[in-house]
Amino acid sequence: MLTGLKSLVRKATLFLAPTQAQNYPIIIPRSEHTLSRQNLSPNAVKVLYRLNKAGFDAYLVGGCIRDHLIDIEPKDFDVVTNATPEEVHDLFSNSRLIGRRFRLVHVTFGREIIEVSTFRANTAQESRPHNSQKESLKGKDSAKSSHGIILRDNVYGNIEEDAERRDFTFNALYYNVQDFSIHDYCGGLADIENKQIRIIGDAVQRYQEDPVRMLRAIRFAGKLGFELEAQTAAPIKEMAHLLDHIPPARLFDEVLKLLGSGNGVETFHLLREYGLFKYLFPDTEAILQSGWKRDDIDPEAFILQGLKNTDDRIQSGQSTAPYFLYAILLWPSVTLRHEEFEAQGMPTTPALHQAASMVLDNQVAATAIPRRFSTPMREIWDMQFRLPKRYGKRAFILLQHARFRASFDFLLIRELSGTQLDGLGAWWQEFQYANEDTQRELIKNIDNRASEKDAPKKRRPRRRKKSNAPRKETPQD
Repeated sequence: MLTGLKSLVRKATLFLAPTQAQNYPIIIPRSEHTLSRQNLSPNAVKVLYRLNKAGFDAYLVGGCIRDHLIDIEPKDFDVVTNATPEEVHDLFSNSRLIGRRFRLVHVTFGREIIEVSTFRANTAQESRPHNSQKESLKGKDSAKSSHGIILRDNVYGNIEEDAERRDFTFNALYYNVQDFSIHDYCGGLADIENKQIRIIGDAVQRYQEDPVRMLRAIRFAGKLGFELEAQTAAPIKEMAHLLDHIPPARLFDEVLKLLGSGNGVETFHLLREYGLFKYLFPDTEAILQSGWKRDDIDPEAFILQGLKNTDDRIQSGQSTAPYFLYAILLWPSVTLRHEEFEAQGMPTTPALHQAASMVLDNQVAATAIPRRFSTPMREIWDMQFRLPKRYGKRAFILLQHARFRASFDFLLIRELSGTQLDGLGAWWQEFQYANEDTQRELIKNIDNRASEKDAPKKRRPRRRKKSNAPRKETPQD
């Protein structure tokens, strides 16, 4: 596909001036590209045609075009139009209005959601800083925080202005279903050919408007294997601290996209390289920086093994739960706190619960963790201390636990990262698939080993010492 793209870019730019003086948009007719309606979501095409039929302009935009051109199957199909959100909502009975920062429409077709946005104008220079303590955002279409972060961006414009408001050049590609042409407004085709990520406009200003763009740059670098263009990369380390001003709930979603999309290992390295990881997982980064480790855990090796397993599952078409990813990333912090509480004399189980609470309380200040995820995370951590206790009926009880499978996978990651657990993973692997007689034999072997190893030595009864005191006489004497 990239070979065809190079040819496409050469043909599109042959008759134009050098790159610095090119006229945009570059329009690629259907005969010069490989993107057809067969490559698109039928539901997205329905949305485009209905908007066109109602008299509105409508285009597919961004990632679905970019991914097709580099031979990645698109997952999301976003539509942009000159219809307002209210007009779009009126056209589709299966839609709902969402968002305040950006007003959008979600058109639902079963499990598939087609996101429809309205062309936005460039109001970055006009927005006055917002004082959250004195002013309300109610009724405002455009506003910035005192740090320059966009709080509202609902001023509508035309397609040229909308392209300038996109984050990266390869996301400013538009597909016109009326004549099946691709429109390139910012040189995205050339950047795809050169395998580079280039931000649109001044990088400092664009990151200040929305610091999450730094995370998106890293995500695309990890996902696509592209290099960050020099001016796009330069301000990231200096401006990483602006992530502290992003709502934790939004950062939770970004973490799942960053590390839970099949390229977690490479993305993890990039996040740390550019100084962004510590604003997502401050406790974990502090442990990694300190070099702390124990015989039973090497934090970096464990996290990398967990991310590798997650990547392998996703790339093979299997699903992975958000709580499992977070449980991996926070486990080193839990083990460290657990060690500290035990050193203070706290019993093992209460120490674990206290450690988990402390780690989660610290983490939600950076990225929110919904309770529906924090509860199974606690259960997975707790099971790491219960799985070694397989005596009697306990093994059968643990096998029926709702989090057994996730906890077992977690245990295997610990072993693969170097933790020595005396064959615990192999034992559970055999036990869960064995018949009942074999299961009982496995438990018997464990009971025998435990009795040989842990049984207390029989103590001889103490011999009573003879008293030297004079015998007390009784009346019978």
